Amino acid sequence: MGLFKKFVSQTRKPEGFLGKMMVSGMNSGHAKLADWGMTHLEGITPESIAELGCGGGRNTAELLKRYPKARVTALDYSELSVEKARDYNRDMISSGRCTVLQGNVAELPFEDGAFDLATAFETVYFWPGIEHCFAEVCRVLKPGGTFMICNESDGTDDAGKKYEKIIEGMRCYTVAELTDALTKAGFSEVLSDHYDGKPWIMVRAGK
Repeated sequence: MGLFKKFVSQTRKPEGFLGKMMVSGMNSGHAKLADWGMTHLEGITPESIAELGCGGGRNTAELLKRYPKARVTALDYSELSVEKARDYNRDMISSGRCTVLQGNVAELPFEDGAFDLATAFETVYFWPGIEHCFAEVCRVLKPGGTFMICNESDGTDDAGKKYEKIIEGMRCYTVAELTDALTKAGFSEVLSDHYDGKPWIMVRAGK
């Protein structure tokens, strides 16, 4: 496996030296997409938030700033990402407003109806069995809760297709595919937006 392939494959589950490099770049690399996505959360005031696939923890911090009365539980499959996210949010963890856990979205370690909002930035590409994972998200949301997905790929762009071929287990979904999976998983009121001039997508679903 070439060095480039080894490096970009770290997006799935960062490990080792290359994984540390990848996690370090996640916070800045995904910031613009995440900030654009969060503009679609107007009108909700969640008290309990699940940040799924939290990466380096930057988006967790932004959610804590955006909702100063909320508690955020961040989760990631990668031990390296969890370490980075904990360091990035150490003050909020100390204050009791933030928890960062290692876990799998296919078996979320949360009670039914635990959250008002769940977010997934640049992560559902790697979720194993997306409809099942979405059903898990639906389970841990309260009635009336919101689930928001933000991806840099809309499933049709050349870059997304390129990385699908390079990174094992990666799948770039279209808005229609995400909407279908969300509906089958129990969500309703699915809304979407497409960033002008880029293949970025936002899909927001209600329970």
